[in-house]
Amino acid sequence: MDADALQFHALLSQIATDTETGLETLLPPETDALTSAMRYATLSGGKRLRAFFVVETARMFQVPDAQSLRAAGAVECVHAYSLVHDDLPAMDDDALRRGKPTVHVKWDDATAILAGDALQSLAFRILASPRTAPDPAIRLKLIDRLAEAIGWDGMVGGQADDIAAETGGPQSLEAITRLQARKTGALIGWSVEAGAVLGKSNTAHLARYATDVGLAFQIQDDILDVTASSAATGKATGKDAAAGKATFVSHLGLAGAQQKARDLVSSACDSLAVYGSAASNLRRAAEFIVSRDR
Repeated sequence: MDADALQFHALLSQIATDTETGLETLLPPETDALTSAMRYATLSGGKRLRAFFVVETARMFQVPDAQSLRAAGAVECVHAYSLVHDDLPAMDDDALRRGKPTVHVKWDDATAILAGDALQSLAFRILASPRTAPDPAIRLKLIDRLAEAIGWDGMVGGQADDIAAETGGPQSLEAITRLQARKTGALIGWSVEAGAVLGKSNTAHLARYATDVGLAFQIQDDILDVTASSAATGKATGKDAAAGKATFVSHLGLAGAQQKARDLVSSACDSLAVYGSAASNLRRAAEFIVSRDR
């Protein structure tokens, strides 16, 4: 691993640690099954890539970490909620997440549903606080954009499309791209743009970057589903092929999917030209997305 990669991994790890520390205080204390499940789902590790995007883009616009880490905590609450619900038997029916039993396995389906619901509402409560942004217009913009990103035309809609795809027959590459732009890309997009929103800056270039890295992220997930072991990823692999679900790999082949991901990274980095060296860590993040092994 070269010096730039080592520097990036150290930064990613530090932001993950800082986010985890913030979540320790943002989450409710462990007093019953519900609060225990909320903390278990959210403080279970992970790359914290969405948190990284929030904090790193905020730093580009001179937003204090004290504010951006709260927004990072909010998006990690939403991400945790989405995983808890995705793992349920009615959805993806997964028993393992990050090498540990999923919430519905450790507790039960009802606790998992309620924990996810509570994490989603907590995310909006965090964003509504003046401690996240003194300007109420900025808080409202963050809330509005997050609601759009995770709602019927974003993450939840994408999940609905994904479920429908299991019984609706083969999907075109264009349909898969639209599905994943909602299911995975929309929340990554919010994370990338949040720092600029906090900094009261234009988000257009970052939006183009986010679209490309969000799709590259999903393509890499599809690649890992056929190349990695469950021990390496901490979750079940090979499920898409077993279910006969169309993916980027099934459409493009393994080599084609890998090339598509690399092309998206190149396009994403081109979108950052306007920021010069200030966006170096975002370029490294794009490279990391397609080189990760879990």
